[in-house]
Amino acid sequence: MGVVISAVITFWVGYLIYKKYKPQPVLFMGGMIMMWLAAILGYSQILGAKASTGSIFFDAFEFMRATLSSTAGKLGLNIMSVGAFAKYMDKIGASRALVRLTIRPLLALKSPYIVMSGTWIVGMLIGLCINSASGLAMLLMVTMFPILVGLGVSRLSATAAVATTLCFDWSPSDTGTILSAETAGLDPVFYWSHYQVPIVAVAFVVVGILHYLTQKYMDKRDGHVVKPIEVETTKDEADTAPAFYAILPVIPLALILSFSSLWITWIKMNIVMAMFIGLFIGVCCEYIRWRDAKKVFDDIQTFFDGLGMQMANVITLILAGQTFAKGLLCLGTINAMIDGSKGLGFGPMAMMLVMVAIIAGSAIVMGSGNAPFFAFAALTPAVAAATGLHPVLMLLPMHFAASIMRNCSPITAVIVVSSGMGGVSSFDLVKRTFIPMMGAMIVTIGMTFFFYYTGY
Repeated sequence: MGVVISAVITFWVGYLIYKKYKPQPVLFMGGMIMMWLAAILGYSQILGAKASTGSIFFDAFEFMRATLSSTAGKLGLNIMSVGAFAKYMDKIGASRALVRLTIRPLLALKSPYIVMSGTWIVGMLIGLCINSASGLAMLLMVTMFPILVGLGVSRLSATAAVATTLCFDWSPSDTGTILSAETAGLDPVFYWSHYQVPIVAVAFVVVGILHYLTQKYMDKRDGHVVKPIEVETTKDEADTAPAFYAILPVIPLALILSFSSLWITWIKMNIVMAMFIGLFIGVCCEYIRWRDAKKVFDDIQTFFDGLGMQMANVITLILAGQTFAKGLLCLGTINAMIDGSKGLGFGPMAMMLVMVAIIAGSAIVMGSGNAPFFAFAALTPAVAAATGLHPVLMLLPMHFAASIMRNCSPITAVIVVSSGMGGVSSFDLVKRTFIPMMGAMIVTIGMTFFFYYTGY
């Protein structure tokens, strides 16, 4: 009965998110209903005897309070500082300067489709510093899209390459990376360097080639003629930032990687410190640029606003996901799923494939990578422990599956934004992204099997 109740509520939650209901309140409500039903029906108590408030009704809210308290202090602060720094870099034009600098070498390539594939690779590298898929896509649509179309690539092909530039959320400062590392009990830099980088290194080759072959073939099939054309571009204030501003978004990443187990170990550095140091350097550069303290200080408000936005959008989503996961655990659904899988003879890697399939399907249907991943990430340590699998080998492919498969959903933000700016249909766009993203999924699953069987 607990499994049936969980299935019904999970379907209801997924349906509401698909219908564009805000995921946070939906996940909160689903998790709280499951917790209350589990306590009423005698499956399990929401909290232990010492932590309980003495009321089943209040215990669900106490769980949320305690979870928020523990999440906001470390994981939440990391995520908030990263998002706030990104907003400030966008405000002062540093993000745009980074994109302009990095795409310049691509123009030396002769084939328009090689330039297009190179744009995807360069976009992935820029994604180390700009963690928002939609934000990065908008920057590239303004800067690189007109160049690709001007070289003769079709609008659909150019948009497909740009829209998928952050199909792997692989930065050490990415919210999903931080959550995965924390949940797996690993340092984010170690998680990035030892697990994410090898996968993305292979994907650079595979997905880059698939973009080249797929877009070139589909352009030819659609009768597109590759012919250079003049494309009108527009500039705004963000394009006036000095060229050296391209360094500013890279500073926190450089600090995080330099003062870590990869290099300098005798000086301690964390994500929040790195973001504040990057902010300080950015403020100094802005004062030198404008010589107007009032303007510079006013612009710092963008950073503080970014802190609040991350709390409102990302931290609450993580908390909602943990509440939903708690409801599933209370009803015994996860134990039933594990026992059932063992009865079917599923091994550790088969269970990993099941979890990845759930995340991938949810990302397409919901149009979001974060919502399904944050909802199920809290469950993985229990599932992994029961199957004898290290949590990282379940979290890693789940995390990447969520970011990859959102690019196959016509309703996800990055696809909608890119198709709108490119003047193409989002449904036609996902037809162009599907094959390269399937290549990305195969690389992710294949490398996870490699990690497992080699004991990496």
